[in-house]
Amino acid sequence: MLNLVIFGPPGAGKGTQSAKLVEKYGLVHISTGDVLRSEMEKGTPNGILAKGFINNGKLVPDELIIGMLEDKLKNLKDASGVIFDGFPRTTFQAQALKAMLEKLNTGITVMLSITVSDDELIQRLLHRGAQCGRSDDNLETINKRIVVYKTQTAPVFDFYEKEGIAVSVDGSREIDIVFADLCNAVDSKL
Repeated sequence: MLNLVIFGPPGAGKGTQSAKLVEKYGLVHISTGDVLRSEMEKGTPNGILAKGFINNGKLVPDELIIGMLEDKLKNLKDASGVIFDGFPRTTFQAQALKAMLEKLNTGITVMLSITVSDDELIQRLLHRGAQCGRSDDNLETINKRIVVYKTQTAPVFDFYEKEGIAVSVDGSREIDIVFADLCNAVDSKL
């Protein structure tokens, strides 16, 4: 299986690039953000719990995310590969994902990290909030999310770098240029 992790701060372009990678490589897209928003919209118990964390700019607890992803992975028996978007967000989650995939006799092929400056992230997220009406795209929550990313999520890059599968790409350029660099990184690991 071709399994990718797309990584970067909120607003880096992970969702945009994931959609393009899914199309090119025929992957199943697993976005924890989409899964969580769906659960919140449905008003499920997990969705209600998650909403409280997200609206306060905090990470959803590992146990909640890991359980939902494990269920999803078990139902993907015939998939040619997966792109994980928004997961893992902590080193613990990266280790849990590695263990889950090993049980399925597979692993992460490459971790694609998209880097963008804080100023550009803030502008992108404020624009997205105005366009899409996302409650978590306001200045106060955006700033909290960037701090959480830097303190809790950024170390995940080091985990995958030690595994020899981390690649960093400048996400401040045009979408197609970023996509070409991401594809080159994937193709170099095949």
